[in-house]
Amino acid sequence: MKKYSWGELPEPVREGVRERAGDIAGSEEIKVGQSSNFAAVLRRDGAAPLFVKGVEGVSPPMRWLRNEAELGDLASGIAPAVHFSADIEDWLIVGFEYVAGRHPRLQPGSADLARVAETVNRIGEIPAPDLRPLEQRWQSAWWAKLGQERPEVVGSWDLDELTAWEQKAPAHVAGDCLLHTDLHADQFLFPVTGDIRVIDWGWPARGAAWIDPAFMVLRLIATGHRAAEAETWARRNTRWREATEEEITAFAVYVAGLWSYKAATTARLARIARDYVGWRLRLPL
Repeated sequence: MKKYSWGELPEPVREGVRERAGDIAGSEEIKVGQSSNFAAVLRRDGAAPLFVKGVEGVSPPMRWLRNEAELGDLASGIAPAVHFSADIEDWLIVGFEYVAGRHPRLQPGSADLARVAETVNRIGEIPAPDLRPLEQRWQSAWWAKLGQERPEVVGSWDLDELTAWEQKAPAHVAGDCLLHTDLHADQFLFPVTGDIRVIDWGWPARGAAWIDPAFMVLRLIATGHRAAEAETWARRNTRWREATEEEITAFAVYVAGLWSYKAATTARLARIARDYVGWRLRLPL
């Protein structure tokens, strides 16, 4: 995805931002994130800075950014406030409240874990009747695709058993609560004062309140918790405790299939790209 600095944006886009944000005294480009063509903190004369994101052209990233803009009211006080959202030529530009803060530590023993749990619970308390149900998004047969396209990933596991669990997942994740569906440490901002903010609401959904805590269990394992320790944390501190053993297992199998398929296909494309470079440069394969 092409990246633009403030000065490289088309003049109609910059003028549209100035009309909504006021005079821009300076900009600080944000280097993280791959789903926006433009992301920067814009300093304004006589006003608080804004975090502004932009996507060029109709695409999934544009849809994700529009989701973020539309979630501002629903997740008020948790998601950064939206100051403006504008379609300018073939760009979508959104100005958010700028939150200066740090990301939490999720490692075992971290004092940040209590505040993370509190924030996850706040998200799960918000009804989201108008959002697309997660059960509608979770209709793909990832394990069957892996069995056909990358059987080495499935290995000795029982494909029929995995598929049976996966098929149970959509009904089990049904619910009426707001879900972020992509929570990890980089999505939480701990400001110096005030409430924690949760960012990057590109894939919100409606579903059971235990789903976001279940995603956090995976993130805790990734930062050094044993699986049993991560589940204990979720059971004691979040609405994960409301899920049955069957629901949790179906969730785990579905997510493993989804993530494994995405990783396997990405790795295959990366290998093809490397082989092509080897051919172009006459390198030994």
